[in-house]
Amino acid sequence: MVYISEALENRRTRDAMRIVLVSQSYYPRPGGVTEHVHHSARELRCLGHDVTIVTANFRTVEPPVPGVVRIGRNVLVPFNGAWVNMTIGAHLPRDLGRVFDSIEPDVIHTHCPLAPTLPLLTLMTTPRRFRVIGTFHEAAARNFAYWASKGFLKRMAQRLDTRIAVSSAAVSLAEKYVRGKYLIIPNGVDCRRFSPDREPLDHLRDGAFNVLYVGRLDKRKGVKYLFRAVALVARNTRRPLRLIVVGDDGVRRRFLPRLPRQVDVHFAGIVDTETLPRYFATGDVFCSPAVDRESFGIVLLEAMASGIPVVGTSIPGYLTVLTDRWNALVVPPKDPLAVSRAIMEIMDDPRLRLTLRENGLRFVERYRWDRIAGRLEQVYADGRGAGATTFPASEPVPASPVQIQKA
Repeated sequence: MVYISEALENRRTRDAMRIVLVSQSYYPRPGGVTEHVHHSARELRCLGHDVTIVTANFRTVEPPVPGVVRIGRNVLVPFNGAWVNMTIGAHLPRDLGRVFDSIEPDVIHTHCPLAPTLPLLTLMTTPRRFRVIGTFHEAAARNFAYWASKGFLKRMAQRLDTRIAVSSAAVSLAEKYVRGKYLIIPNGVDCRRFSPDREPLDHLRDGAFNVLYVGRLDKRKGVKYLFRAVALVARNTRRPLRLIVVGDDGVRRRFLPRLPRQVDVHFAGIVDTETLPRYFATGDVFCSPAVDRESFGIVLLEAMASGIPVVGTSIPGYLTVLTDRWNALVVPPKDPLAVSRAIMEIMDDPRLRLTLRENGLRFVERYRWDRIAGRLEQVYADGRGAGATTFPASEPVPASPVQIQKA
């Protein structure tokens, strides 16, 4: 399979760009923004561009990586219903300036541009000779911090030459406080890394029906509702049942609802990049019971690319990629009974499992990272005379050979 289109593959280095990506979220810290920055950088490099990622130093000592510059240090702060990254340091403006001056980039692309500190400092301190682009990743009905500093953020956002959002849900939040034109360029998925061909984990393929969750245990992720749903499933089936939780468990796992003894609960914690796709290959159904404040849901695409049926909630960010009974079963948030019924329907209906799998695999093709990088390249090139391109929030669902109807 070809992952870089011939049109872009044949591009030359004579108009290669120097690009700086600024992000407070990056490896070893997992998350959607981390994945977005890493994969867009990788694909842009494949297109011949010189890409530098500017991020924080984390507690875990990471060996130096070519193309990654670390300044300050990372701390976790509660924000938007989750623990998010913030970079601290006495010399951040100076350090940012030195990086930009040494690279002389054609484009500076900052992620979550209105978030303190590193993204916001980029807007505050970057000289006008540099073109600055910002991608908005957050989604919520409202944001008190943005509301309280609306005037200041509006002035800072004027430094952005181009505004991008990952979904219409992210645009909806940003426009409440900073009006203007937004291009929508979604998150993507690595269809080479996440694939139905991945080997499952043998010790978890023992005949039990595996319900998989991947993500943090933040309140907004709604994991407690999944635990309650699995308990309901256990009461209505004799089949061995296992709940696999992959992600940063920490102390929060102690506050999750207890499950019946017949349910095997497997807490995997944070796993390495090679092992994660094998967990997806091991699951029989993937459930993401998020309750709100999700702008997109990269993990949903990763599940589809792995060929595992998906159960997700009907929050705006997820509805960007989920179509009920076409590539997923969509349930109301905070409704463990609905989640349990969806799990059992997938468990008992082979035809439904096949339909969700086939449609999911077809759907994720449009979100391959090389396609997303191609969109970004066009936007970057706009400032050099290539012409602007506006991308829709979503594309129509293609005709499906099999459509499961509701009973």
